[in-house]
Amino acid sequence: MSGFVIKELFAFTTVDPKDGDEGVLGFHGGEGWMPMVGADMTRVDQLKPIADRVSKELGLSYRIKRFTYVDDLT
Repeated sequence: MSGFVIKELFAFTTVDPKDGDEGVLGFHGGEGWMPMVGADMTRVDQLKPIADRVSKELGLSYRIKRFTYVDDLT
């Protein structure tokens, strides 16, 4: 295999004030809802303005979490 390999994943998360559940922010992009996740800082930087807008519209703050543990299930 050559090319880009995903070694970490970044997720834009928020907490629902009603029940305290944490979830991944999303936005409606073209053909449907898109979760706000990225595999590198370039994508994170591209998603930040969208996360800022969604956060403002919902009145919720968000966090960017980095996941580094890889367990290939295939």
